[in-house]
Amino acid sequence: MAPRSTPTIGYQIAILGRVDPWAETARWAAAARARETRRPDRLFEDPWAELLAGDAVAAGSEAAGGPAAGDSPNLVIRTRFFDDLLVEAARARRIRQVVVVAAGLDTRAFRLDWPVGTRLFELDRSQLLEAKDQLLAATGARPACDRRTVGADLLGAWAELLVGNGFRREQPACWLAEGFVVYLTEQEVGDVLRQLSELSAAGSRLGLDVPNRAFLTSQWTRQITQAMARRGTPYRFATDEPESLLAEFGWAAEATQLGEEGANYGRWPYPVLPRGALAMPSGFLVTATKVE
Repeated sequence: MAPRSTPTIGYQIAILGRVDPWAETARWAAAARARETRRPDRLFEDPWAELLAGDAVAAGSEAAGGPAAGDSPNLVIRTRFFDDLLVEAARARRIRQVVVVAAGLDTRAFRLDWPVGTRLFELDRSQLLEAKDQLLAATGARPACDRRTVGADLLGAWAELLVGNGFRREQPACWLAEGFVVYLTEQEVGDVLRQLSELSAAGSRLGLDVPNRAFLTSQWTRQITQAMARRGTPYRFATDEPESLLAEFGWAAEATQLGEEGANYGRWPYPVLPRGALAMPSGFLVTATKVE
């Protein structure tokens, strides 16, 4: 059963969302996870999502100020996809350092079954992490790993802050940048990838999602892109070759198009065209291994 919030705490996160459009995007994602958790055929379970999302759960993303298209299968598919990546890295590859970049209202430190000795870092702005901590603490929630929050400007220099909080450069890590790089400029994406790559020992793993270039310009996605721009969180970055992008930083990457085998889970309702066949909007779920 999902933990219940108090009106005071719920009000706090709602206010944070209204004054900060980036916090509001985190609430939309939490609301989608909460609605997925209610489904009998759910792809994952997030007992804290409803608390963190607040009134965005009942309102739906459009009424809450999110994209006009409402919930997309993209978010629940990518959540499950990256859940699987993290669990595989921790269990099969025995990686004991996990870093969630732009963690927002992510609850994987609490809801996934981590092996003993796992240390998970949540990297985001202090204000948002502190608000989340207060909400979760009021429920008595306890992480299933050694969880460490690192407040930082994600567009600044944060690598040494991570090291100062116990990150070990010489040990492999699993990085997750979910729902993040689309909001950055090309230079900012490069800065983020450079910092995490310089911290990554050989054998480290990385997961991120990124749209193709057509997603930013297509008539089929115009309603969504315009809604995000109006909210102050415009989509900026896209690539048709995520493998080449990551190779520049020493990663061997594999990109799975949304809806393809491994990124479907029986939830993708649209045709899946071969990459580059037509200038149609799509997105990639990318996994990579550090080779240099």
